[in-house]
Amino acid sequence: MTRTPTHCPYCALQCGQWIDRAGAVDAREFPTSRGGMCQKGWTSGRLLRHPERLTTPLVHGEPVSWDAALGYVADRLRAIRTEHGPDAVAVFGAGGLTNEKAYLLGKFARVALGTSQIDYNGRFCMSSAAAAGNRAFGIDRGLPFPVTDLAAADVVLLAGANPAETMPPLMGHLGEAALIVVDPRVSATAERAIATGGLHLQPVPGTDLVLALGMLHAAVVEGYVDTAYVAQRTTGFEEAWRIAAQWWPERAERVCGVAAADMRAAVALLARARNRYVLTGRGAEQHAHGVDTVTAWINVALVLGLPGRPGSGFGTITGQGNGQGGREHGQKADQLPGYRHITDPAARTHVASVWGVDPDALPGPGRSATELLNALGRPDGPRALLVFGSNVLVSAPDAGAVAERLAALDLLVVADVVPGETVRAADVVLPVAQWAEEEGTMTNLEGRVLRRRRALPPPPGVRTDLEIVAGLAEHLGVPGFPAHPAAVFEELRAASAGGPADYSGITYERLDAGEALHWPCPAEDHPGTPRLFLDRFAHPDGRARFVPVDHVAAAELPCPDYPLRATTGRVLTHYQSGAQTRRIAELVAVVPEAFVEVHPDTAARSGLADGDWARVASRRGSVRARVRCVPSLRTDTVFLPFHFGDDQAANRVTNPALDPVSRMPEFKVSAVRIEPERTAG
Repeated sequence: MTRTPTHCPYCALQCGQWIDRAGAVDAREFPTSRGGMCQKGWTSGRLLRHPERLTTPLVHGEPVSWDAALGYVADRLRAIRTEHGPDAVAVFGAGGLTNEKAYLLGKFARVALGTSQIDYNGRFCMSSAAAAGNRAFGIDRGLPFPVTDLAAADVVLLAGANPAETMPPLMGHLGEAALIVVDPRVSATAERAIATGGLHLQPVPGTDLVLALGMLHAAVVEGYVDTAYVAQRTTGFEEAWRIAAQWWPERAERVCGVAAADMRAAVALLARARNRYVLTGRGAEQHAHGVDTVTAWINVALVLGLPGRPGSGFGTITGQGNGQGGREHGQKADQLPGYRHITDPAARTHVASVWGVDPDALPGPGRSATELLNALGRPDGPRALLVFGSNVLVSAPDAGAVAERLAALDLLVVADVVPGETVRAADVVLPVAQWAEEEGTMTNLEGRVLRRRRALPPPPGVRTDLEIVAGLAEHLGVPGFPAHPAAVFEELRAASAGGPADYSGITYERLDAGEALHWPCPAEDHPGTPRLFLDRFAHPDGRARFVPVDHVAAAELPCPDYPLRATTGRVLTHYQSGAQTRRIAELVAVVPEAFVEVHPDTAARSGLADGDWARVASRRGSVRARVRCVPSLRTDTVFLPFHFGDDQAANRVTNPALDPVSRMPEFKVSAVRIEPERTAG
């Protein structure tokens, strides 16, 4: 073949791609993308031979051989561990890494380094939805049904999701469905809802939970409860109702700003439809009460009888390319492969047997991502950090404070493909292969395991992440770290066997033969599980849980000094921290710089006009952004995309306050002021 079938390197839709030996990309027919891609996918091949591509290991800015680089890192890690203990070394992974990389990175941290200090940027993405799904359903899989099921939907509620910009091919699956979009902005998805007779509910940022409580109240009072479903397939309704009973729509309106009539209309639209879905996204999750907010939407879905019913359901739109698989195989602070919990004695025994170590030698849970970054360089925190595939200086909350913590380290090692902001701060830079230059597997938003295939070799001098991890283990004198992805996947299969995310029946051969394998897949003759919950939920009694939740105000509210609410998000042409897409000329031409959306009246009161440079400031820092006056925006809200770096990094203003369960930071609500750039202090 002159071209290789693979998948887009960006979001969790994992659109099908062809790529040829020159790196040229074309769309490929695949169920999730139906032969389409967005601008990011079409231009993804441009980065493969980009002039800024990293191709040589660097130690303190000087090119060195691979043996010298890995030897230097191993010697420094050994010395730091000897002086300060194993937890003085930390590892930070990513939701874009393959399953094999996530697995080997978790094993490397716990076996080769003996550290508990490992987490990843998926903590910023899916952690609240994962925690809510686990406690409601007993298991977390973003979509517990194939994305193609959405094509039959009559009504879809999207709470805090903007797929028209974040994953445009998904919109094709929504067909003629009426959309109910919950978003403080009139996003591209909200515009679609308005244009097609759906609804746009525009809450005050940080009050989505109140809106869900008001809708649950309306569903009960208006007689839309699926009483048979609630009785037969759930527990806990009465406890949840005791709280929701206090949030009649008119009271909820006073807090969230959505008209009571619109709440009732949305509930009626959902309740009267034959096939209906409730889907959440980052807008519902990235809060200091994100788990409870997602839970509130689950409660709405449960009272209407949606989860586990053919033609209906509840799900979460996963963000990063391997956001699902990335949290299943051990790079998360509290997890072991197979989505096992690291404190479970049986889980520790099973995984330790695969790794050939004593279960008691495995460390316990470590710090979550934000807490880990905040601890760097402190007396009781890590002195060294290894970063794989994450640009924390742009993606983490309170980015200015993160920069201070990175500067306090004795050693910062970053493995990446281009010189992003975090790479530029590193002591050691390790150049790695890109998606089209490596083998492996990814797990998309519907729990389907996909093959990533090598189409062309990486540039001379570049290694894969697996080769780097295996090489570091060898320099540390720790055996048992294969570098070949097929060998790593065989280990992963064994380590995940019997766990909630059981991959033991999935093989490269089955995937290469074109089988659509969704986990759990516990045997090689098992067909996989495309639809969860049809017969029972994953709790021991087989029932889903209503969980009582109540409104808690955002961790930071407006005040005279910071009178506006800032919320962050994505735009169509850029992805995550923008380290890749900001290097693609076609994408930069569309959105070349950071901007701030603001209502014209709010801008005028701040002495600003459309096109001006503004300074958006919070208690933590400020960001420089071009003003875009948007009449449809709430007057109390500004919006910032988070794809830009340095003084245009939106996360310089965001609040690192954490959800008590998921440890998700509060990206979606920060108290800010906006002023002309020339007068900013």
